[in-house]
Amino acid sequence: GGTVIGSARCQDFRTREGRLKAARNLVKRGITNLCVIGGDGSLTGADTFRAEWSSLLAELVKVGGITAEEAKKSSFLNIVGMVGSIDNDFCGTDMTIGTDSALHRIMEIVSAPRSGLPWGETPVSRSHQRTFVLEVMGRHCGYLALITALACGADWVFIPESPPEDDWEDHLCRRLTE
Repeated sequence: GGTVIGSARCQDFRTREGRLKAARNLVKRGITNLCVIGGDGSLTGADTFRAEWSSLLAELVKVGGITAEEAKKSSFLNIVGMVGSIDNDFCGTDMTIGTDSALHRIMEIVSAPRSGLPWGETPVSRSHQRTFVLEVMGRHCGYLALITALACGADWVFIPESPPEDDWEDHLCRRLTE
């Protein structure tokens, strides 16, 4: 992903100058079709790029960055956006690219120390009556946390969509001593 290869949320692309450079690079290489796979930052950037495309070309012609002929050949920029986000928070999708892999990895980690016990319950947690706290990613979306909690039979889950009540600490402590 973008985080691994260092292309995630490119700061240059957030500026018009950065988008001008990107537009010039695409035009010079004859690229008029893009497939953008990413989350909110990538897809928002792609939409901004699409909206500015004509004015970027006009500006590049004006300053001599590209020729009028190159601008004409690249007058249309086709963009396909695919949601690639573990958050699973994009309306209209059943599951975004990356969510299933993230859930699979979380469950591997949760169940790694177990030996034939129910999901999330380890020999240490059972014999010593220990509590385990697991934090998962998801930014402002509790999907991963909620599905993980269901899959491993968690007693408690915090999700952004349903903030805890003020006395949650007391309730949790009561639950742990039951």
